[in-house]
Amino acid sequence: MMRFTVTLAALAFTFATSSFASEQKPPLPPQACAHHVPYGMPQIARPNTQLICRTGYFLQHDSAIKIPLWVSYRLEPARVNGCVPRSNAFAPDQSIPRGARAEMADYAKSGYDIGHVAPNAEQSWDPQVEIESFYLSNMMPQLPGLNRGIWKLLETSVRGWTLQRGNAMIIHAGPIFDERNDKRIGPNRVIVPNAFYKIVIDSVTGETLAFLFPHQGGLGNDLSKFQVSVADIEQLTGMRLGLPRNMPRDRVLPLWPVNFKAVTDSKRAACSR
Repeated sequence: MMRFTVTLAALAFTFATSSFASEQKPPLPPQACAHHVPYGMPQIARPNTQLICRTGYFLQHDSAIKIPLWVSYRLEPARVNGCVPRSNAFAPDQSIPRGARAEMADYAKSGYDIGHVAPNAEQSWDPQVEIESFYLSNMMPQLPGLNRGIWKLLETSVRGWTLQRGNAMIIHAGPIFDERNDKRIGPNRVIVPNAFYKIVIDSVTGETLAFLFPHQGGLGNDLSKFQVSVADIEQLTGMRLGLPRNMPRDRVLPLWPVNFKAVTDSKRAACSR
């Protein structure tokens, strides 16, 4: 998650973080990300896209809209409580050519947060992984009221479910957009999605939760109101997702409980040693 309001100081910050950008490592080969998509890679037919495999996540970037179509990652219980300090090393992804990617200037004075898809808090178990979570290929424009509200609540819930169930979670997340009609921001015309989805799969039980949020703030804190089926998300995105064999695409499971205090206490205990 990011709380980002662009000011002159923030623009200066862009230059301060240029050293991170200059040290970017090239992506890994796609096959190195098989553990992030154990039920198969999301399938969607769009031209001019690029698969990008990083240690912490796997994504398909779309050069026409300058954001990812999907980001997938595996969250292990042992990696929930990463203690690498937040770097805020926002930078364009140099593996994507200029003109086909988002730049920091696209978000300047836009009124939108630079919203993580694979959250920084779930990528803070290794310094390089933490830095790579800030590449703009892993970002989407989000209204502050959504990014800092129920979207953040779902991110925290995912960490809680991973800890409490003791099972690795497979997460897929991305945008819902209308390429012709949705708003664009910045010189590179980064699309502003009209909605966002997230799918959470328990890798042991196969149980799957799916969420769909309209792009607006003030959505409250009841995640159950935004539960949908995987089939609903596939219909809206035109994407085909790999699922465990025991999970019907049209099924909506009851929301899993989460102990938020336990999430906070676990993090504090792990990082105060």
